[in-house]
Amino acid sequence: MKVPNRKRLPHDIPLWVDPSKTCYFITICCAQRGINQLAHDQIASDLIETIKYRNAKGSWYVRLAVVMPDHVHLVLWFPDVDERTQTIVSKWKEWTAKTLKIDWQRDFFEHRLRKEESLREKADYILANPVRAGLVQRNEDWPYVFIAEPW
Repeated sequence: MKVPNRKRLPHDIPLWVDPSKTCYFITICCAQRGINQLAHDQIASDLIETIKYRNAKGSWYVRLAVVMPDHVHLVLWFPDVDERTQTIVSKWKEWTAKTLKIDWQRDFFEHRLRKEESLREKADYILANPVRAGLVQRNEDWPYVFIAEPW
């Protein structure tokens, strides 16, 4: 059975939103879902190192990252307003695809957190993902998590 092609997701930021002060929840999925490509000690560690590197470089500021078997969740800000969100994430995906041999889906899911949404609630939801997936009993038991200091 052939899977239909989906439309490209819009990543344009409304004019009234200051992207440097906006928090995003992003999910980046592997092309083949249901297969563990990412939750291996070396791959997950390398992914987290690339996240830390881009934090230090100022490309983005990831506060929380959870590496799941076939996707990655990020809570982050984009301090550089000169470069589009889509470009920044696409460059990371391209580098990790080439370097770590990860087969990513073409696009990514992006949700801009609104004022009424709690960053802590979203973080708790993301941290509980491995428990909901049946991978561990407690959030603390999942090893593939990056939390930037200070939280």
